[in-house]
Amino acid sequence: SIPEFYSELSSPLAKTALRHAIKGNPVPQRLFDDDVDDEMKVESKSDNFTVATFAGGCFWGLELAYRREPGVISTCVGYTQGDDAPYPTYTQVCAEETGHTEAVLLTYDPNRVDYAKLVNILFRRIPDPTMLNRVGRDRGTQYRTGMYAHSEQQYAEATAEFDRENRSWAISGRPVVTEVRMAGAFWPAEEQHQRYLEKGGRFGRPQSAEKGNIDEIRCYG
Repeated sequence: SIPEFYSELSSPLAKTALRHAIKGNPVPQRLFDDDVDDEMKVESKSDNFTVATFAGGCFWGLELAYRREPGVISTCVGYTQGDDAPYPTYTQVCAEETGHTEAVLLTYDPNRVDYAKLVNILFRRIPDPTMLNRVGRDRGTQYRTGMYAHSEQQYAEATAEFDRENRSWAISGRPVVTEVRMAGAFWPAEEQHQRYLEKGGRFGRPQSAEKGNIDEIRCYG
């Protein structure tokens, strides 16, 4: 049976991801109006909801960075690229029991923001993408970084952006270890982790997700 905590999910995107994950499928590259959050639909100038998935260490800060980007319509944090066991939990993933990485699933309007810009946001959140299973002070396989493509075209774009980033680190003599793979099942995280920093994080200090906001993101609140 489906764990009770999934009944608490409020985001349409999270519910959509769960429906596909239960079947063992990734979220399709394009979604419809009912699959995205009502409050963010005003950010889109069309009904073109394109999907992307990124892993950049702890998903709390990465989600807020994407929510601030004009053209991003909806976001959901969760777990992906793990084993076949269903319904992973935060506790299991953090204990490295399932092989999943923390990630952000998002929808965006490509007429307003392109995939390359979304990748740029990802790498801005990763201080050193040549470090495996480590982002800042966070260490573990659940913090490995990645771009997970929802179509062959998106995979080609992700590969091109990876090559560009890798070249920029060539002088260091260390290769970038960010994964580039096709998207797999995306299991939404528990509701408490969705928009965590907007809700106040660990310290009860809410951070703004206003579009265009450039305030420094406090990773834990």
